[in-house]
Amino acid sequence: MSVAPCERPSSVRSITLEGEDAVPTYVALIDWTEQGVRNFKDTVDRYEAAESAFESIGVRFTDIRWTLGAHDMVTTVEAPDDESLAAALLAVAGQGNIRTTTLRAFTGEEMRTIIGKVA
Repeated sequence: MSVAPCERPSSVRSITLEGEDAVPTYVALIDWTEQGVRNFKDTVDRYEAAESAFESIGVRFTDIRWTLGAHDMVTTVEAPDDESLAAALLAVAGQGNIRTTTLRAFTGEEMRTIIGKVA
């Protein structure tokens, strides 16, 4: 079985600048609550409001998709640290429209660093 090398899609950009540390990236799987489903027509407006609020504490959405299947939305987010992201997500989830599952995501370079620590 032959596997083709992965190429970075043109829409994905590197966030590491020379001499600077990478900003941690997270994937948030978002599910509507019953209240969120009742208010589905406001979902884009709620996202835009969250986007503005997140930016004020240094958290930035890099992508959001409304999805079919197990989750209602999938987002990628950059945050300076776990605590800032947790605060942002708790503030939004506290409004009662969503529940989230958050995953720390690693670039290929970050994964090589992790692997290097095992060797």
